Amino acid sequence: MAEKENSNIQFLINQSSCFDLQFRKDTRYERPNSPTYYRWKVQFIVTAPKGKLSLIKKIRKTLRCGNIHIIKNQARFSVQKIDDVVKFVIPFFNKNHLAGKKKKDFELWQKAVEIIYRNKGKYIAKWGKNDLISLIEIHKLTSKYKNRPRKSKWVENEKLMVRI
Repeated sequence: MAEKENSNIQFLINQSSCFDLQFRKDTRYERPNSPTYYRWKVQFIVTAPKGKLSLIKKIRKTLRCGNIHIIKNQARFSVQKIDDVVKFVIPFFNKNHLAGKKKKDFELWQKAVEIIYRNKGKYIAKWGKNDLISLIEIHKLTSKYKNRPRKSKWVENEKLMVRI
């Protein structure tokens, strides 16, 4: 039974997971003058119909991190903490290989995670120019591996900060 369960988990991950890389703009309205912060963020997400919640829970148990949320009829598992991504998610996928487009997407995402982790705790203005340029390029390249790629709203601001 464990073998069938593992293949179900692998199938669900290959079909319904996302290696997300975002450049975010956050405005702190509760602070005087409402300062705006820009940051790069990564997360690993798996979604499935609520009926497959037991599989989602097994993914969480296997990875030993992340959170599960139920929204309407959908179960959503996500790992957003960079330390958990580095410690649990990346080693899992280096050991349990993905296939096709998902594999290529993971490889690019892993490079982005390495850059973000290396710069953890630094203001984005203190990051190396090459790291920022690499993230912009990785972000662009990953869109061809997404089922529904979204146009990034803030990467243009990042390009201005780097002065490409």
